[in-house]
Amino acid sequence: MAGFRDLGFARVDTDRERRQGAPEAILAEGKAPEEIGAIARAMLEDRAGSVLVTRADADAHEDARARLAWVARGVPETRGLVAIVSGGTSDLPVVTETRVRAELLGTSVVVHQDAGVAGLHRLEPAIEDIERADCVVVIAGQDAALASVVGGLVAAPVIGVPTSTGYGAAFGGVSALLSMLSSCAAGLAVVNIDDGFGAGTIAARIARSAVAA
Repeated sequence: MAGFRDLGFARVDTDRERRQGAPEAILAEGKAPEEIGAIARAMLEDRAGSVLVTRADADAHEDARARLAWVARGVPETRGLVAIVSGGTSDLPVVTETRVRAELLGTSVVVHQDAGVAGLHRLEPAIEDIERADCVVVIAGQDAALASVVGGLVAAPVIGVPTSTGYGAAFGGVSALLSMLSSCAAGLAVVNIDDGFGAGTIAARIARSAVAA
């Protein structure tokens, strides 16, 4: 049947890039290396513009901290700007996942790390970039208050990504998630805990659409 390739252990959605403008990614967790390789080959043989492997183990990655591997063969012409701001350096794996996904989908990305509210003056160097961005992604764990701060500063849509960074009462990112969902910043939307892939996908679509308009 057109639209997917049946590998026996997986049905690879080779039509997703045509339908949605972004190819599916390969979640490495629970898959053998040969299965990951077979899926990647199937995608490339069916002319996927890029192949992104998330949650890769030590045998297959290009960025060890983010556990990512990718092939960029047919990335769209760059359009739009995504600005990423993170609360702390421990959020870097999610920052990288967000950045790589957005870049593979054809957007320019600027990153400002370690600008959390415990030292709010550290956000100042990011102000110019977040004000000119077509979409802003705020990545933070702990109390995740940075999302409300940024959401109250810019006109562009803001995507909040709660991370699992934090001590006991952070509950693996649940506290950050609830904090972002309870934000008083009206232009803030929130994805799941540690979901850099989802945030990068949405941010790229928003940024590219903003320029196209």
